[in-house]
Amino acid sequence: MESMTLTGLLKHVAEKFPSHPAISISGKFDITHARLHELIERAASQLVSAGVQHGDVVALTFPNTIEFVIMFLAVIRVRATAAPLNSAYMAEEFEFYLSDSESKLLITAKEGNEAAQAAASKLKIPHMTVTLPEADSDIAFSPAPPESNLQSTSGIVNDPSDIGLFLHTSGTTSRPKGVPLSQLNLVSSVNNIKSVYKLSDSDSTVIVLPLFHVHGLMAGLLSSLGAGASVTLPSAGRFSGTTFWSDMKKYNATWYTAVPTIHQILLDRHLSKPESEYPKLRFIRSCSAALAPSVMARLEEAFGAPVLEAYAMTEATHLMASNPLPEDGPHIPGSVGKPVGQEMAILNENGVVQGPNAKGEVCIRGPNVTKGYKNNPEANKSGFQFGWFHTGDVGYLDSDGYLHLVGRIKELINRGGEKISPIEVDAVLVSHPEIAEAVAFGVPDDKYGEEINCAVIPREGSNIDEAEVMRFCKKNLAAFKVPKKVFMTDSLPKTASGKIQRRLVAEHFLAQISTAKVPKFGA
Repeated sequence: MESMTLTGLLKHVAEKFPSHPAISISGKFDITHARLHELIERAASQLVSAGVQHGDVVALTFPNTIEFVIMFLAVIRVRATAAPLNSAYMAEEFEFYLSDSESKLLITAKEGNEAAQAAASKLKIPHMTVTLPEADSDIAFSPAPPESNLQSTSGIVNDPSDIGLFLHTSGTTSRPKGVPLSQLNLVSSVNNIKSVYKLSDSDSTVIVLPLFHVHGLMAGLLSSLGAGASVTLPSAGRFSGTTFWSDMKKYNATWYTAVPTIHQILLDRHLSKPESEYPKLRFIRSCSAALAPSVMARLEEAFGAPVLEAYAMTEATHLMASNPLPEDGPHIPGSVGKPVGQEMAILNENGVVQGPNAKGEVCIRGPNVTKGYKNNPEANKSGFQFGWFHTGDVGYLDSDGYLHLVGRIKELINRGGEKISPIEVDAVLVSHPEIAEAVAFGVPDDKYGEEINCAVIPREGSNIDEAEVMRFCKKNLAAFKVPKKVFMTDSLPKTASGKIQRRLVAEHFLAQISTAKVPKFGA
């Protein structure tokens, strides 16, 4: 049974690699796998004393700190559910997430979080803070729970069906949906990630993504811990382009995973302030948003490692498909690779499986997939049909089994019956040497129903204008795919995980040129 829970896997790792470093807080201290296990058990006994019970939801809002890691794993150890939240939320957002998850307790860093505490207070949810001052000290709770003893957790046995993690979808096209993920979902995903990237106790990575999001939590943190590998948390508690490579070198990192936005930041720094040398990496991973082939080529050239693009979503406990390591096959620019650890099929609207190169909806099933959204029968009805989970993405599997994504069903631009992939237009735009970021989106049009517009962020110091963007598009895209209007901008709205929100981009730029009511695209 233990092998079917994340808790059991991590206990096994602590026994197998007790003295290996598990977590390093950059420039401060290191914690071994055995010590991490001990801290988790102690924190778990404190949670029991504080009255946390099986099935309770505990909201956690922290920067990327050791306290977050310990509390997340302690919560699931006592068969409760961890609900990590973005510490940058406003009070109204905290109120929605705390009430939607039915949280019974809010835990924050010692410094607290004013907006989260205000929301918790309004909802009459108790609040505690935790801190771990030194590697050899105990985690300190405030207010301190009644006297606890380690025996209080010895009788608690984790079950594969326990809901360990509660997240919300990023909501790029609609209101965020609550996704409960079981211990079985968590351990299945960790094992899938470990297997495709051959993660082992000799690997090391620096966490660059927020741990309240499934990408950073599953691919960066938990798969590393589950392999007996080590992770480094930046001293600032979040990604910093200025300290990233020094941390990577100091802690002998062998790989890292990030979203395209962060890869772009690292590339820009490489152009303006290159390191004297870069660490020898086994691979670089990219996920959570489409990586343009031109950016992949620049990354590989700059940092001398294969860039493996992957495909993931919250409902699949992150990983669904990935390009393989070089020894296991080619990694194909523009493809998100092959299915990993689950069945995948392309279905048409009648649920019929499509053959190679035929487009349809990407559907999956496997032990890593959620059993369903929380209190959302309508979403469950449309999301789980014909015995498959429906991702909402359009794509095709080529004859070698590699998945190519075309776009979100609700984001495809329908121009006079021609379905246009905004991802394809994005990739062409960012292949221009003077464009840093770009996003294409659909706008209402009297003649065609929808037309294409795009928003472009020029590279620093560039003088590129709309006319040059249009000329470049006309040269590299079929006429019907060329954007009819180009907006030059210096920022684009993104989710916390780095996904550009096309719907918000469309609304934002349409509002600039029209006083008419702006439709909500893809809602």
